[in-house]
Amino acid sequence: MIKLFTIGFTKKNAQTFFDLLTKNKVKKIVDTRVNNTSQLSGYAKADDLAFFAKKIGNINYEHELDFAPTKELLSKYRKKNMTWEEYENEYLNLLDIRKVKKKVDIEKLHQNCLLCSEHTVEKCHRRLLAEYLKVANNDVEIIHLK
Repeated sequence: MIKLFTIGFTKKNAQTFFDLLTKNKVKKIVDTRVNNTSQLSGYAKADDLAFFAKKIGNINYEHELDFAPTKELLSKYRKKNMTWEEYENEYLNLLDIRKVKKKVDIEKLHQNCLLCSEHTVEKCHRRLLAEYLKVANNDVEIIHLK
């Protein structure tokens, strides 16, 4: 079974965040954000996150833009110019356009953790992505770290 974790950093302090990753033996954080350099990200800003993850848990870091929504899509949803259902459909279509199922070796995602900012998974693209990958490979077990 391929264990694929997801996590959002919002509403988690650094200790809780890194404890969740290390306790679950995460090998790599796969950043799915379109903007991973925002000052608002605190410890989850790309360079800082890569440094802390390696130092604290010997966890690798990768930014995967093919997994991120476009800035335009994200903006339309945040400005309430589209519903969650419309966002979901457009994001999943974007993954198809980018040929994510064909490009990604899903077995290599074992013990990886999909990262974004959202605290919960109900309206989050990392959940959609994990479920999309599970459709491509039924051996994927999705574990949302809270």
